Amino acid sequence: MGFRRFAGVLLAIAVVLALYAGYAPANVEKYAPAAAPFARRIHELLPVALTGEPRTAPPAAAPAASPRPPVSIVVGHAVRKDVPWRVDEIGTAQAIASVALRTHFDATVEKVLVADGASVKAGETLIELDPRQAVAQLEGAKAQLAKDQAQLEQATRDTNRYTDLVARSATPVLNLDNAKTAGASARAAILADKAAIDNLQVQLGWYTIVAPISGRVGVIAIKEGNIAKASDNSASGIFATINQISPIYVTFSVQQALLPALREGMANGARVDATPQGSTKSATGKLALLDNSVDPATGTILAHAIFDNADETLWPGQLCNLTLTLRTEPNTVVVPREAIQIGQDGNFVFTIVDGAAHVQPVEVSRTQNGETVVTKGLNGGETVVVDGALLLIEGSKVAIRNAQNGAT
Repeated sequence: MGFRRFAGVLLAIAVVLALYAGYAPANVEKYAPAAAPFARRIHELLPVALTGEPRTAPPAAAPAASPRPPVSIVVGHAVRKDVPWRVDEIGTAQAIASVALRTHFDATVEKVLVADGASVKAGETLIELDPRQAVAQLEGAKAQLAKDQAQLEQATRDTNRYTDLVARSATPVLNLDNAKTAGASARAAILADKAAIDNLQVQLGWYTIVAPISGRVGVIAIKEGNIAKASDNSASGIFATINQISPIYVTFSVQQALLPALREGMANGARVDATPQGSTKSATGKLALLDNSVDPATGTILAHAIFDNADETLWPGQLCNLTLTLRTEPNTVVVPREAIQIGQDGNFVFTIVDGAAHVQPVEVSRTQNGETVVTKGLNGGETVVVDGALLLIEGSKVAIRNAQNGAT
């Protein structure tokens, strides 16, 4: 009986250990690796032995996801062609020369020979002032000249006579010296008289106000019968202002990064097209000059384009939309600007090959007229996505909406 009782105790201990191993196979694997397979097997059988329920079968594999439908897109093409390098700016028409007409003397306005706003030519008489005072002064200077010339003749005769008398010792030498001195004084007076006459003739010319340049005159601020005052230095002392309109400048600012291209374009006579704001008529000119320094506050440089403007399309002070054509770059790749996408690694486009989208990194230089110039990444002829790119990833299948328009 002792042996049987001892065997029963051992059996009970073995059963307890087996159950523990079944419920905690991880501990068995940790402390008794050799018994780990037995413990895992018991662990798998325990639910069946304790509950009588079959062990739950492993879940079936999830059904394969349905393929992603094609993304609807609109495409364009990368094209290789000659591309003009254009810069669009806003400029201001500016008269090359502007002259304010004033008087040099206080005088009465005798005649106004030009209408307000008229076109005038250089040298054309505009206003005549009363010159009678200047004429009288000129006549007086001429009379003084005649007097001094008579005195010179007298001194010359005295010099000749005293020279003969001194040679015969018939008169003192002092008389001859005095005659020579009188002749020299008369000659100096004649020179002064001639200078005074020249001065008065110049002044007399100022009583006739002529156009110093060709252009268009503004409002004539003084009328016949008024007294023009030379001492009036205010704006009210200006008779009128003439602006040179043909030719004319259009002034605009350009970023300093374009300075090398501007200098090259100016040397080659870069074309500039100007359209006054609010007008559909344009004028064509060329880049004429650049300012001699860059504005450090704005990083821009002032440029001037010159226009013949014979038809007066441009008017001083007018705002104009400018298109500056610096040069034409041959055989350049361009794409629609909508095709360019920006990612973490820079610019890229989606190209379409065999009905799938592919990411193509590119380098671009500028955008103009709805096209972006691509300097690297495309060879021309590629089909690129211009609409729908936000739904694309590498390899996405696509459905081209504008395929009937020749896109492939």
